[in-house]
Amino acid sequence: MAELLTMPKMGFDMAEGTLVQWVKKEGDALAEGDVVAIIETDKANVEVTTFRSGVLRKILVESGTVVPVGKPIAIIGSADEDIQSLIQAQESVAPTREVAAKVISEAEVPPIEGVGVAPEIEVGRMLASPVARRMASELGIDLTQVRGTGPGGRITKADIETFVRESAREAPQPVIAPPAPVPLQPPASVEYAVELVTPIRKTISRRMAESKQQAPHFYITMEVDMEAAVALRQQLNALLPEEEKISINDMVIKAAAIALRQYPRINASVAGDEIHLHRRVNIGIAVALENGLIIVVVKDCDQKSLNRVAAETRAMVTRAREGRMQADDMVGGTFTISNLGMYGVENFAAIINPPQAAILAVSAVRRVPVVNEAGGLVAGTRMKMTISADHRVTDGAEAALFLQALKAALEQPMRLLL
Repeated sequence: MAELLTMPKMGFDMAEGTLVQWVKKEGDALAEGDVVAIIETDKANVEVTTFRSGVLRKILVESGTVVPVGKPIAIIGSADEDIQSLIQAQESVAPTREVAAKVISEAEVPPIEGVGVAPEIEVGRMLASPVARRMASELGIDLTQVRGTGPGGRITKADIETFVRESAREAPQPVIAPPAPVPLQPPASVEYAVELVTPIRKTISRRMAESKQQAPHFYITMEVDMEAAVALRQQLNALLPEEEKISINDMVIKAAAIALRQYPRINASVAGDEIHLHRRVNIGIAVALENGLIIVVVKDCDQKSLNRVAAETRAMVTRAREGRMQADDMVGGTFTISNLGMYGVENFAAIINPPQAAILAVSAVRRVPVVNEAGGLVAGTRMKMTISADHRVTDGAEAALFLQALKAALEQPMRLLL
């Protein structure tokens, strides 16, 4: 039976994406998991994969189109199946280019000097990437004044940046009285470079500001004896090829999954006046990219082996850094881990990734002097971890018990293999 392929939702605040490219064409045979299209969000380019095998019978959305989440973009079915009723159903609800153009033409747009302010109207199917739309909204730019240089006149990030530069050059400089001297910017003699804040940085800023404003954070730090975990990792990696080796972060993910099963209120999220205690343990991993930070999500970590957690994490991080993420890579997270240990960070606290209830900050594994049970000073292997938790969902005692469970799993690492 023919089915609709829809625009996926990647992140709880995603409303739309741009269909950048069709990888497959109508009539192509598809296997489950094949990459069909590439879409662009305000964070990354993402691969859209098929949920079933069959034939790509009909493409419903052209490349370069901005598509709301959940809107059908294609029909997948068998080669000889009648799909006319599905096509007609989509055509009956899809606005035409003429209707969209009419909405724009009938809107009252007052003349504005300098940078235009976007009118509060629906711009229909104007070709503009989500990045360009977000930049235009935040900078107060009317997209109808911007010349698109992308395929089919599509407005891109570069077009917005060009528009801003040209507007700044063309805008007349008003004559105003000099203000009282305030050191808000470097003096003219100091050289500096100027760059526009990228959309991904704006998204990060907006979400982190919302998190700090809305979630009453509290923080607990605990130190872990990593001697046994490091030794076990060395033993396992001696038996594994280079591309399958286990990292300390993989062990932390698995240990966190064990602890989250014991303390489900840490594996929760806030939805208005409700607290959602998640049945699945899906751990998000913060990945640093050149232009910002994204979260990839390892699903059902409590039910998977350490090897499989490591393999899935490695694959998703690689896809993220190569700019070919899949739709499922960024969604469904119930808890997040941010690890800066590879940078030698001794200790830090992270901001909660909304709407989740907590995030774990993991620092470097370090050789440090410790006092043993006999009172002697010996070399030890230690790692600090800090949980940031939402006081609307949990309290200090429960968060501390969670850290104790996580610490126990790492200090008795054979539990990670059970």
